[in-house]
Amino acid sequence: MLAAERTVLDWPFPRTVSGCPASVLAELREAPPCAVRLPAGAAESRRAWLVTKHADVKQALKDPRLSADELLPDAPVRIQLPPGERPSSFLRMDDPEHGRLRGMIATEFTARRVRALRPAVQRLVDDLLDDLAAHDGRRADLHDTFSRKLPTLVIARLLGVPDEDSPWFIEKTQVTIAQGDPERSYAAYTEMTAYLGELATRKLTEPQDDLMSRLAHDHMATGHIGLDELVGIARLVLVAGHETTTNQIALNILSLLKDDALRAKVLAGDGALVPQYIEESMRYWSISQDAIVRLVTEELELGGVTMRVGDAVVISIPAANHDPSVFPDPDRIDVDRDTSKHLQWGNGPHFCQGAPLARLEMDLALRGLFGRFPTLRLDTDDPNSLFRIGTVFHGVTHLPVAW
Repeated sequence: MLAAERTVLDWPFPRTVSGCPASVLAELREAPPCAVRLPAGAAESRRAWLVTKHADVKQALKDPRLSADELLPDAPVRIQLPPGERPSSFLRMDDPEHGRLRGMIATEFTARRVRALRPAVQRLVDDLLDDLAAHDGRRADLHDTFSRKLPTLVIARLLGVPDEDSPWFIEKTQVTIAQGDPERSYAAYTEMTAYLGELATRKLTEPQDDLMSRLAHDHMATGHIGLDELVGIARLVLVAGHETTTNQIALNILSLLKDDALRAKVLAGDGALVPQYIEESMRYWSISQDAIVRLVTEELELGGVTMRVGDAVVISIPAANHDPSVFPDPDRIDVDRDTSKHLQWGNGPHFCQGAPLARLEMDLALRGLFGRFPTLRLDTDDPNSLFRIGTVFHGVTHLPVAW
């Protein structure tokens, strides 16, 4: 099927403030993958396909014929930076390089290592809630005071970044991800890169019990990776660990504040449903939006469409996670449903390594917050005004609460 045979749509589509994928995605799932026009960085002659069905998205995420390598000449780069200055990390690589670098941090996110971090994460949660309790008037922006700070502090501890640098990291990460102002985003990206490079160099002579020290001593000092590769790994851990978990924690909280019955059910007893709620909330919000774009390196058929070498493929996680053939009544949070097939963590070689740590943070955040503040309520008459629109990751700009 040729692109000219079908209507070409502009991608990305507007995200609804409710967090559900735009209604047009439901219509597109009823047909084979459709042709879309990427917003920037791709030649007009490039064909790009939007994949929306759950089965097709799952296949696309693990198919080796779809490349994530941003350094390939025809790579459909989404982030606009000066030539030769693309933000490289193993997330944007293929095997074997992807597997080589990914393997260097595999032990950092094992179940055993994450369990060992639990007391430290619990202390961070408790400290932030102590600060929240001290707010005058029993009102606060929970995003600024809690959901945005916790993941940054956890990742800073993991990397070995001094706590006093956390506000700087929050600012630079947000600016880099937003992409609303390309020049400002690139400036933040270069500042973060320089800082992490200096930190890695310092860890060679002043090692501590942290990820940066282990990477520097076990891999950089032995010549297995260079400084640029080490910084790429650290930057990926920081950005992915901060931005995704920050927004998911805020949205998890928001859903419970908006629905008293759901809140009572999830938090009943010892909170046995909290882990299940976290997975269902991730499926429902699907915050990664349209950030996954691949390049066809070998002709394949996907969803009944022949995709040729050089074509781009946009993989829609939100559409897959709201596919009614897999998740009945998908535009509703249902903690009794089977969420094992949701794709928010990804699939295949790029499955999220940080999932165990993110789950721990979200679990302790919900239990700690609502256990400490049982009368917590949303402090706004217009919940739709809370959402940020047009960013790589869906989330909120602020979360006003009172108790």
